[in-house]
Amino acid sequence: MQDYISLRITPNPCSEDITDLLADYLGEIGFESFTPDSTGLTAFIKDNLYDEALVASALEDFPIQSEFSITAEFVKGENWNEEWEKHYFQPIIIADRCVVHSSFHHDVPTSEFEIIVDPKMAFGTGHHSTTSNMITHILNLDLQDKSVIDMGTGTGILAILCCMKGAKDVTGIEIDPFAYENAVENVRLNGCTATMICGDANVLSNLKPVDIFMANINRNVILEDLEKYASVLKKNGIMLLSGFYKSDIPMIENAASDYGLCLEEVKENEEWVALRLVKSN
Repeated sequence: MQDYISLRITPNPCSEDITDLLADYLGEIGFESFTPDSTGLTAFIKDNLYDEALVASALEDFPIQSEFSITAEFVKGENWNEEWEKHYFQPIIIADRCVVHSSFHHDVPTSEFEIIVDPKMAFGTGHHSTTSNMITHILNLDLQDKSVIDMGTGTGILAILCCMKGAKDVTGIEIDPFAYENAVENVRLNGCTATMICGDANVLSNLKPVDIFMANINRNVILEDLEKYASVLKKNGIMLLSGFYKSDIPMIENAASDYGLCLEEVKENEEWVALRLVKSN
C-alpha cells in the first residue's frame, strides 16, 4: 500500500483563485490530489516523491503576492479511508439526481443514481467543480447502449455513472497505478462492468472508436493529447472535456476545431468549466 505526504498550505491572504493556482503549481511537481477549503489547501504526494526544495521553488514563482504557512505530515496508505471519513469526504448530491458517497457513510440521501466511491488518493469525489460539471453533462446525455472512454478516470466515478446510465462498453484509463487500483475497486463496489486500463493516451491506439469520449484532466494535458482523443471518437460522437477555467475555453475550442470538434455546450461552476463538443462529419 502506497504511503503519502499530506502537505497543508495556509496562504495569507487566502482566496479560491489562490488555492486553485496552488493546486496547479503543485500538480506540476508530482502532487496528485487536492482538498481546498476556506483557509487553504491540503495536497497529497507519494512519500518517495516529496521534495521540500521543489515545493519552496514552486512557491517562489507564485504569481499572487501571499505569505504561506506550510506543514507536512506522513500518511500511511492503509489509513487513507479513515482520513477521508474524519476530515474530507462527505456525501454530495449533484444536479438533484446523483448522490456520491463512500462505503463508510450512513444515512445517505436517496437519489436516482447512487455512486459509491472510496477515493483513497485518487481524484474525483464529485466535490470539485470539474467533476460535478462533468456529472451534470453525463446526466443530460442518452447513454443507452453507447460506448464510452473515460481518460484520466481517477476514482472511476464518471465511468461508473455511464454504466449506470446504460452504456454498454465503458473503458476507464488511468496513468497512476495506485489510482488505477482504486478505480478497479470502485467499479467492483458499484457492481459495474467498466474495464479499467493502467496507461496514458498512447493506449488509445489499441481501442476501437467510441460514441462518447471524456477527459477531466487539465488544460495542458488535454491540448497535448487532443489529437489522440479525437482519433478514437466516432463521427457525430460527443466529447466532454474539463479540468480548466472559463478563460481557457478559446484555447481549447480553437485546438478542438482542428480535429472537427465543435463546441455545443458549457457547464460552469466557480470559473471551472466542462465542455460538450461534437465531432462533425
